[in-house]
Amino acid sequence: MAAPEHVPTKPAQEVRAYTSPPRRPESWSVDRPADFAGEQRQPSGTRLGNQGPDQGYALKLAGILQPELKLTDGEHAKDALAGIVAVGLKRASLLGRAPVIHDLRIGATLFGFLDAAADPALVRLRTELFEEVGHFHHYAELRHIADMVDAGVLRQSPEQVSARYAADWRDQLTTDA
Repeated sequence: MAAPEHVPTKPAQEVRAYTSPPRRPESWSVDRPADFAGEQRQPSGTRLGNQGPDQGYALKLAGILQPELKLTDGEHAKDALAGIVAVGLKRASLLGRAPVIHDLRIGATLFGFLDAAADPALVRLRTELFEEVGHFHHYAELRHIADMVDAGVLRQSPEQVSARYAADWRDQLTTDA
């Protein structure tokens, strides 16, 4: 093991000093199966979700948003927050950053969870869609909720989403996704 030169040693003992590793003549290239490069970037497709940095932070943000949810009979905060987080994480990853509270607010707005007087048709739809999605066995249903929201909608500001929701919530959701 290398040691600094000021460390006392026995006079007859040979001490190894630090040396730089040998220089690589060619540049590094992707050659391992788990590395992504060129056309083989992070995979995307059905049930693969949207990758992004620090996605676990959305769970903390969900706790902050929970008291503001307007739930009806038969709806559970755990299920509502799971769907809201899925939509919020999709938005954050599309924008190339970690989630912020506005991502979750947009998810909640799109499905009427912040509106005490939400359209009964939307309440029926979300009650059916969000049932039990908070349980890990319902990942496909959770992905379906996130896929109902087009990327163009998620790139809007929270104010634009709220205004379009107030005009007609159906414009922002793809119900046949």
